[in-house]
Amino acid sequence: MWVVGLLPFFGLLLAIAVLPLLSATRHWWESNRNRLIVSLVFAGLTIAYYLVLAGGPGPIANGAQLLPHVLRHAIVDEYLPFMVLLLSLFVISGGFHLSGDLPAHPLTNTLFLAAGTVLASIIGTTGASMLLIRPLLQTNSERRFVTHTMVFFIFLVSNIGGCLLPIGDPPLFLGYLQGVPFLWTLVLWKQWAFCSAALLLIYFLWDSKSYRREPISSIRRDEAIRVPLRLRGWINFVWLAGVVLAVALLDNARVVPGTNWQPFRFLRELIMLAFAGLSLLTTPAAVRKANQFDYSAILEVAAMFIGIFITMQVPVAVLSLHGSSLGLTQPWHFFWATGGLSSFLDNAPTYVVFLETASATPPAPGAEIIQLVNGHSIRADLLAAVSLGAVFMGANTYIGNGPNFMVKSIAEKAGVKMPSFLGFMIYSGLVLVPLFVVVSFFLR
Repeated sequence: MWVVGLLPFFGLLLAIAVLPLLSATRHWWESNRNRLIVSLVFAGLTIAYYLVLAGGPGPIANGAQLLPHVLRHAIVDEYLPFMVLLLSLFVISGGFHLSGDLPAHPLTNTLFLAAGTVLASIIGTTGASMLLIRPLLQTNSERRFVTHTMVFFIFLVSNIGGCLLPIGDPPLFLGYLQGVPFLWTLVLWKQWAFCSAALLLIYFLWDSKSYRREPISSIRRDEAIRVPLRLRGWINFVWLAGVVLAVALLDNARVVPGTNWQPFRFLRELIMLAFAGLSLLTTPAAVRKANQFDYSAILEVAAMFIGIFITMQVPVAVLSLHGSSLGLTQPWHFFWATGGLSSFLDNAPTYVVFLETASATPPAPGAEIIQLVNGHSIRADLLAAVSLGAVFMGANTYIGNGPNFMVKSIAEKAGVKMPSFLGFMIYSGLVLVPLFVVVSFFLR
């Protein structure tokens, strides 16, 4: 009967993928209240499964007795720390406002994307996307051919750039909560550098060709309007550094490096919330108003992930026992399996599922092993493959990662004609997939 327990998880992910695309449900889905209803319905089905159907031999036995532990693990151990980090980064990044209108030369646009690629690992893909998307749109407002710029922005700033630190992309933070060392993700720098450099070069060549096609009138207007870049909200760099240090140092499962002191539970989250509160107190209201800052985006994430974290407990339990029977043995297997699902499902729960699968894979002779807090261990090469697959291939579709749809929406409100769902996949299929094939050879 354990197969029945998988249905709420996949049903919820299918709803997240499909409901925003259907004309009959698109408007209804825009309400965070409705998203929360859907999320809680599927969470309720998982709870009902534990109470009624889970039992007997198999990966889940004694479901009713197990349910309190499952809910505590899903909500207290994972969901709350996850949401506190996202909320803190969301609030602090909303205190920065970058304005200006530079000449939209190909080099200027490429430097915008390069800066966002670096910032994504430091302030998160959502924070970097929200900081840079509006000044990039303003810079290109006089140009006619802008669509490709927004597509590459999603590739680099909203996804691939965030793979170097756990605060860069939600899947990596979930890995950190499972016990992956904070700085371990820096070992992914070669794949990050390769994909980033290749995409920036491709973009520069593409934009240079597009620039030569621009009408003379557009070029003249672009050259005539020059407003220097201006960044407001500098104090938020202090609060951002505080959050990074809190995540890196204050883990109640470990002693603070260089001391014998072990932080009490939720100290890290309390400190992150304190820095978010300081950001709200010290950032001028005009800065957040200029950013059109509100909490709708983070409320959407909160509404959906409460259901995701509860419903994914069954597939995680199943994979922890049966993951080794799936035939995934090589790093490139995990890279494409994780990435393939991350392209069409949310990449955070996909990461967790394949993290469990990889931890059930027998160790290879001489392989580096990383210990997780749940008592499991995982081969470092498989962890790298799962991490890269989740972060990189979240860029393949609009629904692979949260910031993708946010950037699309903001660009369309600014008058940019963005590709359809399938049109965006043509871009990613032609540009990203060949690069990911090369990345596979990094993982052998």
